[in-house]
Amino acid sequence: MELHLAEGVLLNFGTNPKDYPMVLTSWEGTMLYNYSPLIYGNNLKNVAITGSGTINGNGKEFWQSWKSKEDPAKQKSREMNHNSTPLKDRQFGESNYLRPQLLQLVNSESILIEGVRIENAPFWCVHLLKCKSATLRGLSYDSHNSNNDGIDLEYTSDVLIEDVTFDNGDDNVAIKAGRDDEGRANAATPSENIVMRNCLLKGLHAFVIGSEMSAGVRNVFVQNCKAHGYLKRGIYFKTNPDRGGYIKDIYIDNLKFDKTEDLFYITSFYHGEGEGHNSKISDIYINNIKCEEVTGTAVVIQGFEDSKVENVQLQNIKVKKAKNGTSITNTKSVVVDNLIIGEEAGVPTAAGKDVGEKK
Repeated sequence: MELHLAEGVLLNFGTNPKDYPMVLTSWEGTMLYNYSPLIYGNNLKNVAITGSGTINGNGKEFWQSWKSKEDPAKQKSREMNHNSTPLKDRQFGESNYLRPQLLQLVNSESILIEGVRIENAPFWCVHLLKCKSATLRGLSYDSHNSNNDGIDLEYTSDVLIEDVTFDNGDDNVAIKAGRDDEGRANAATPSENIVMRNCLLKGLHAFVIGSEMSAGVRNVFVQNCKAHGYLKRGIYFKTNPDRGGYIKDIYIDNLKFDKTEDLFYITSFYHGEGEGHNSKISDIYINNIKCEEVTGTAVVIQGFEDSKVENVQLQNIKVKKAKNGTSITNTKSVVVDNLIIGEEAGVPTAAGKDVGEKK
């Protein structure tokens, strides 16, 4: 089936929670039952959402007010994850204030989402959960509410993201794979075989892995993307000892940024949470990155003493201006070549005669 939004069409969603039935979904990495996303599908095959029309979630007008009320339910969902509470008993919905995603497909394959404009989402904008074989092409965004990630891929594989114009209030693209005990379970599957290319980036963070990545993320390729405006972080991998899992075989090439707080940031202790499940981060290849200005630190890599970040290659990275250059701790086999922060050094100046005379 195909949902086609012709030019000039506005698909405008209502703000009455009772219009959205309880469905199987996930919320920040934990599977549960909650209000249906505004566009939702489960166990679909050969589906498309196309056209040049607009989808408006009316997040600012109503759903944004739930942000300040969500914490009790959020913590409850995480406790259920840690305690392996049966899925049928993870019932949320009324009085729990967990905002629904704008568009979510679950357990689906052969997906095309192309051309549409996404505005004013209640929560995450486009969320593929346990999906396979998807193309997301030519989308555009104007969505600046809390947690308005542009594209979230969770337990999802074989995906092409291309020619997308991002302008959203959180991560442009976030690759995820479940949270904590649930994500580490034997039945959980990694997110893998993902290509992102030729996108225009604008938001909080450009390309992110985590923080929910307990089943693992691997084989990801990001190429030929350009940011405009300010980003808090350009390339951001975040995990902690609650997560476990791995991040590996990540290839990033030819990205351009204007101004960021931090350009490239890998951390093994995101929010300082957890213990006992250190993630394994390895085999990261970052090449041909340019940035005009970094107000924080250009390159940050933070591993653990007993779980080092391994096999990272940074090549041809040029930052014209930065407050701090690098902060690299608890790593193994980090190779740096042609990393220039500030002005490139030329021929060393000779010592003057007065130097010798003072000695």
